[in-house]
Amino acid sequence: MAELVREGDTIVLRLSTIEKLEGVHGDIEVPVSAIQSVTALDDVIHAVHGLKMPGSQLPGVFAMGTFLSKEGTTFVMIHHHNKRGLKLKLNGTSYDALIVGVDDPEQVAAGLGFEFE
Repeated sequence: MAELVREGDTIVLRLSTIEKLEGVHGDIEVPVSAIQSVTALDDVIHAVHGLKMPGSQLPGVFAMGTFLSKEGTTFVMIHHHNKRGLKLKLNGTSYDALIVGVDDPEQVAAGLGFEFE
């Protein structure tokens, strides 16, 4: 299962081997300084919009990979059992946002050193 961890001044989205295949991407590293905001999502799957390029998706059920929309480029990792999640809005990276399904977004955000807006 995908895991968000903080390693010094970097946030790492660690993906399992299967997730790397599903999302057609490796682990993602983002400098803490690039994170503009962190938001808890109660209905994480419906926060995903845009054209999937590349990745895997069953709309309303799961989404994994890169999505392009008018809001920019978002990397998404949401499994069918994820109801809640985190959205990290980014600046100055190849992605404009990361959306990750997690059971307890408040706990994960606190573990990364962030407070909600």
